[in-house]
Order: sequence, then structure tokens, then C-alpha cells
Amino acid sequence: MKTKVLLVDDHAIVIEGLRAVLGRHEEIEICAEASNGEEALSILKNQNDINVVVLDINMPIMDGLTCAKRIKSTYPEIKIVILTMYAQKSFIEEMIKIGIDGSLLKSNTGKELKEAILRVNSGKSYYDLIQTFNEDNDQTDQCKLGNREVEIIKLLAEGFTSSQIAEKLFISENTVKTHRKNILKKTDLHNTSELIQFALNNQIM
Repeated sequence: MKTKVLLVDDHAIVIEGLRAVLGRHEEIEICAEASNGEEALSILKNQNDINVVVLDINMPIMDGLTCAKRIKSTYPEIKIVILTMYAQKSFIEEMIKIGIDGSLLKSNTGKELKEAILRVNSGKSYYDLIQTFNEDNDQTDQCKLGNREVEIIKLLAEGFTSSQIAEKLFISENTVKTHRKNILKKTDLHNTSELIQFALNNQIM
């Protein structure tokens, strides 16, 4: 019997990637997709054959942890695998407290995701690949980024240019460029692609 999976992520490209990865495995059937926690709960309410929910954490409307709590409260038999960009100790402890069955880093969503899904569906937990926890004070605090700098990082990560960001924030393009230089200096990064990865790792997006 196939393990039936619901994928939940607000980035369409991530859903496509997960579908491509899991579609190679006959043991798994992706039977539904959602872009936030509320959509996921609505699907579960109307579809009673889902075995495992694969959840992103940082989503609009309802985040992954809130959704996971609701699922475990209403559908305790459904297994949950959380996808995350980083592994803070307190974060993992919170997942275990909620009753989440497994978690894995987004950078390990190839063969490992298939193994995680099948393992939690068999009644076991899957936290194997998150063995080293980061310190609880996250990197954005260490770098002492201001609110405006975080705002600019978000817009850069979404693909906006300096001129577009200037227009959106009602500031000059030179001011945006100055902020970018300061951000790179504070984070010890060298280019926009590294900055985007930083935004993903620190749940800024």
C-alpha cells in the first residue's frame, strides 16, 4: 500500500521540487498540495486518506508549527515531517513537544525525504540528520541588523533590484546601495546570492 502524502509549502518551486523527488518512488503517492497551514487543514478535513504531511515552517496565514499543533490535536494518527533551513536546539525541542514525528533540513530533501516519510509512517521518528544544533541566539541578532536592513534583505531575496526597492520604500537608490553594503559587512557575506541564502537560513523570507 502506498504512503499518501500532503505537501505544504508557500513556494511553488519548492512544491515542484518535492513532487519531482518523491515522484520517483513507487511507495509514495502525493495526493494533495497546499501553500499554507489553513489550506492544509481544509484539505485534511475533506480528505481522510492522507498518512503523512510534509510541512514547511515559515508560511503566510498559518505557519508550520501552528498547523502541526492543529493536526496533532485533530488527527493524531497523521504523521508530520517538518522541513527547515536550520536546526536550533530550542526549535527541535518544540517540535518534539508538539509531537511532530520527524524533521529534516531542506538541504537534505533527496533520498532522505523518502526515508523520513516511510519511517514516520511506520511509527518511528526521524530526527537522525539533525544531530548538531545551532546556538539559540540566531545570526540576525549577532549581526545586529536593523529593521530597515531586514526589510531590504527580504526584498532582495524576493528578486527586487535596488531601484525597485528604493521605489517601494520611498528612499533613494543610493540609500538602498548603502544599506546593502552595510548588510554585507555586518553579515560577512560577499554577494546577493549569499545574502539570499542567509535570508533562507535565518527564516527572514
